[in-house]
Amino acid sequence: MDKQKIKATRRRRRRMGSRKRITGAPDRPRLNVYRSLNHIYAQVIDDLAGVTIVSASSREADLGLGSTGNAEAAKKVGERIAQRAKEKGVERVVFDRGGFRYHGRVKALAEAARSGGLQF
Repeated sequence: MDKQKIKATRRRRRRMGSRKRITGAPDRPRLNVYRSLNHIYAQVIDDLAGVTIVSASSREADLGLGSTGNAEAAKKVGERIAQRAKEKGVERVVFDRGGFRYHGRVKALAEAARSGGLQF
């Protein structure tokens, strides 16, 4: 099997294992992270209503990023998601790393969101 297919299969299994335990409720929504090769995306989701409350990504032009696939971009996205969530009245979330390992860009985004005022 191709190495990329193996990696995708393993990530899918990790994601499903964590999603069995993690759900977002109105009082504590889920902060979901998706990391692609070039960008990073974050959403705050209420799973019971099936609604995305706020979102942020490294593709937004007003962030002023030169390179979008690094930890510095992830920090800015984390700060932006925390700011938008606080504006909507969300202060506590459940962190969903989406099957990605908690290091590098995912960790940078999480720590920036914590420093921005989100509790998880």
